Amino acid sequence: MKIKGIGFLLIFFSLLSTGLAQIQIAGYLSLEYIKGQEQSDAYLGSFKNSQLGLLFSGDVAPQFDYAAELRSEETQIKIEQAWIRYKPSESFMLSVGIFLVPFGKYNQMNRPHQTILINPPLHVEEMYPSRWRDLGMMVEGQISSFFYSAFIGNGLGENEDLRGGQQFEDNNKDKAMGARAGVFLSQNLAVAFSYYREKYDEDNIRYLTFQGADLVWRAEDFQILAEYSKAKLENPEPYSSGEVKGYFVQVSFDIDSFRPVLSYQYLEYNDPFHGPGFVLPSYPGGGILEEKRRWSFGLVYFLAPTLLFKLEYDSNLEKDLELKNNTISAQVALGF
Repeated sequence: MKIKGIGFLLIFFSLLSTGLAQIQIAGYLSLEYIKGQEQSDAYLGSFKNSQLGLLFSGDVAPQFDYAAELRSEETQIKIEQAWIRYKPSESFMLSVGIFLVPFGKYNQMNRPHQTILINPPLHVEEMYPSRWRDLGMMVEGQISSFFYSAFIGNGLGENEDLRGGQQFEDNNKDKAMGARAGVFLSQNLAVAFSYYREKYDEDNIRYLTFQGADLVWRAEDFQILAEYSKAKLENPEPYSSGEVKGYFVQVSFDIDSFRPVLSYQYLEYNDPFHGPGFVLPSYPGGGILEEKRRWSFGLVYFLAPTLLFKLEYDSNLEKDLELKNNTISAQVALGF
């Protein structure tokens, strides 16, 4: 982990020293094995993605609390969250620090013991950074059946693709703004809409915009999770704007200690300016033109309420291509 990241945590915990005696600790562990066909990235088969996460939280005063989450992947340690929050009521809570960006449902519930599938949906893999975070301020709350989150932060930087845009120090003077708002239509059904906008280039000229919608429906032994996202990237002349859109639908149900799951995922990525070879606006990339589909079939066995064993088969399809890149994965995930 970078030195300034360690320094941030030391400052964070020193500010909270009066409340550390009441600290609460939670966490998770996971390990995966993946084996793919001859044209996949996992042709040889390998154990990978060993993860350890620790979440420290607590109250420092009647209206103030905090959280700090560290995630270790292989040999790298990253700060997942680190914020202090003022919460005078359930309808208004203000956080400052590093937070998971409230865009869509999946990004905020992406830990291995929280997800049914092992691999993230296509649009989550391609449209924004894995475990998308930002540094800034966020307000959130719930009023009756209405819930909301809104934030301002440093935003994403420009890279060869959208998933490579994670940054914490702003690359221009513009600030990113976004929000997610939704409503519980019933005890078991919730829908929400997300929006995000920023200038993402170093010259502070071109806009990056995201729009999204998500739905969660839970019955006693049945769940449907669906999410749609769309992104528009303004590119310099003479290049046309880039556009990325995708969605997934996931259906699962419980049979004793087992949970079968089926998911269909779609992604369309069209960006003539970025792509492999992109360095700066003066050095454009080779462009990105992709259309992908995936069927995911999974089975989860709950060895204990927070100890999961998952199996997953991903059938990957790309337009006009016949690739032998399907994969089978296994994962053990523990939450504690």
